[in-house]
Amino acid sequence: MIVSNLDYIVFFITIFSIVFYGIWLNKKQKTIDSYLRGDRKSSWWVVFLSVAATQASAITFLSTPGQGYSDGLGFVQFYFGMPFAVVVVAYFIAPKFIGANIYTAYEYLEKRFDLKTRQITAFYFLIQRGMAAGLTIYAPAIVFSIALDISLDWIIFFLGGFVTLYTLIGGTKAVSQTQSFQMLVIFIGMIFTFVFVLFSLPQQVSLFDVVDIASISSKTEMLNFNFDLNSRYTVWSGLLGGFFLSLSYFGTDQSQVQRYLSAKSLKDSRYGLMANAILKIPMQLFILFLGVLIFVFFQFNKPPLFFNSVELGRLSESSLKKQVSILEHDADKIHRERKTMLLSYVQGDKDEVAVRGAIESLNGEERSIRDEVRSLIKENNPAAETNDKDFIFISFILKYLPAGLIGLLLAAFASASMSSTASEINSLASTTIVDFYKRSFRSNKTEGHYVIAAKIMTLLWGIWAMIFASFASLFENLIQAVNIIGSLFYGAILGVFLLAFSKWKINASAVFVAMLLSEIIVISLYFTQPIGFLWFNLIGTILVVVLSLVLTLVSKFVLKLS
Repeated sequence: MIVSNLDYIVFFITIFSIVFYGIWLNKKQKTIDSYLRGDRKSSWWVVFLSVAATQASAITFLSTPGQGYSDGLGFVQFYFGMPFAVVVVAYFIAPKFIGANIYTAYEYLEKRFDLKTRQITAFYFLIQRGMAAGLTIYAPAIVFSIALDISLDWIIFFLGGFVTLYTLIGGTKAVSQTQSFQMLVIFIGMIFTFVFVLFSLPQQVSLFDVVDIASISSKTEMLNFNFDLNSRYTVWSGLLGGFFLSLSYFGTDQSQVQRYLSAKSLKDSRYGLMANAILKIPMQLFILFLGVLIFVFFQFNKPPLFFNSVELGRLSESSLKKQVSILEHDADKIHRERKTMLLSYVQGDKDEVAVRGAIESLNGEERSIRDEVRSLIKENNPAAETNDKDFIFISFILKYLPAGLIGLLLAAFASASMSSTASEINSLASTTIVDFYKRSFRSNKTEGHYVIAAKIMTLLWGIWAMIFASFASLFENLIQAVNIIGSLFYGAILGVFLLAFSKWKINASAVFVAMLLSEIIVISLYFTQPIGFLWFNLIGTILVVVLSLVLTLVSKFVLKLS
């Protein structure tokens, strides 16, 4: 897997052009409004691309195809609640924020409740988004570490330092403007890859055959109507849990709120959000289907025993290499038999029922071989990560894509990482300055003072993200890891905002205590109960609302008795 000089040229020209463009246009930021809200001049399409780029990190484009390859299209159910949530945000939440003329979502809570409620909610945001910022750097760092054979820590330092630099200099304007070009690079790279894979299949295999072959291996099953709290991805967890996760993310997470607070009008804010509501599911389905397409590609081209080439290479050079050789021979036999059978099926020479049964049997044998390889990898290196989903896409890119296109895809991963990380660091700095520093420590300083303070906090949060990324280990799946972290906090955050938007007379201290108690309960449930993580968004929301109401009634009752 050698990256050519052409790939380096394409990569560096793409990345440096985007970054320097953003810095050059926005190198002078004199007011806090300009630095944190971009003077509220973003058009709807800038809001649309900025919102999309913030959500679609490198993890999305690196991990989702691997999810599609391994588990099929079912992951798309995760997003079913998102369009409904974004409609609610566009027409009910955005007008409240924009009308209040605020810099962060959490300012609104002090107007409705009190300072401690504002700051504990902002603190929850800083915890979960600070960790997520580290993961959005870590994901593409893995890609570049393997592709360029460079230390993971050096890649993290390079990516994190680069994005911190242009975010620090240009503020929100630089983030939003560079995201527009970054999304263009990402879409071009993914579309070119899709076309390349499709035309790399055997000539007699059409797109309809791809769907048929994927169906035989149960990769096209998109809907699961079972109401099972233990299942991560069902229609119900997507509609309910996904709705509350998306409502909290788009409606209360400063990394997203800051994107549409920069719109030049409420109309532009709404249009940008609604464009995301319409296009998000088709985009995710396309990326998942790209993973399914790569799965079909490997039905006709032998897949590696393990997609993490570094660990597989170590195993092949170890004392266990004889066992690896035997497993490789068995996998070759399975591949040849499966390929021959599928080609006959495509040409109409085989019955679907017979083929489905045979393919299921062969796939089962292949899974057993891969499980044995994982066991050998663990035996050879107990510290090794044996889940290789997140290496599937990059393994395919580096081995099969032509020179130039590899550089474009690497640039797409870097762009996705920088766009989402920039939004996160920008919003973390904004929340720290507006909700804590300016509100509680330095309330009467000049505009220039707060701009400098915001830049310092941008630098510190960038350093934190790099440190967290350096110590992060590969989760079961990176895209799941980000959503799990969010799900543990988003419910409580959403609950307090729903109370703030309601007309109920809620005791502010009751809300504060409810926020603490609900988070303790949610985290306890996560570590002790086998509940799909999406449900924690609903559980956390309900807990905050119910506990706030109960504690408010109790406090009123106690006051009456006294």
